Amino acid sequence: MVRDRASDHKTPEGELVENRIVIWDVEDSRMLFTAGFYGKPLGVHKPKGAEFDAPLILDLIEAYYLVGKKRLKMYQSDTVKAMTTKKIAKMCEDQYVDFREKFMVYNELRESGFIVTPGIKFGCDFAIYKRGPGLDHAPYLVQVVKPDYNITATGIVLAGRLATTVRKQFTIALADSD
Repeated sequence: MVRDRASDHKTPEGELVENRIVIWDVEDSRMLFTAGFYGKPLGVHKPKGAEFDAPLILDLIEAYYLVGKKRLKMYQSDTVKAMTTKKIAKMCEDQYVDFREKFMVYNELRESGFIVTPGIKFGCDFAIYKRGPGLDHAPYLVQVVKPDYNITATGIVLAGRLATTVRKQFTIALADSD
């Protein structure tokens, strides 16, 4: 834990492990999870609040958001200097197709008060909660597309059928980073 001299509070630290960030300190893990349902406690299938004793695993996009908000310091295991947002952004661009657009939507949803989690298990970019995982079900699934995206009728039907099967609304977020 690094003490932030300017505001005299502790900033949680995360270690980059492959393409995920691990918050090893359990108290920091609980704090980040309850502050906005960031990440997922390791080995906890459906956490109910902060009652877990495990490290927290963050996706790169979550870590990038938190580092940008100065709510997290991210390190590579072989370094002592915190990673810059520029370096993290480069990693995100390498890991996510259309990262800039996806982050623009992620940021907008977070800033609007929604809880945003990866939507991979639903075949989309994000699952959106009003209150948070374990408190309610995600009512929305979001797929981020660029303005030049060519969606087919079959694609719309497939997305609609999937969303209906899991009782969620499917939303296409049109994001233009230019």
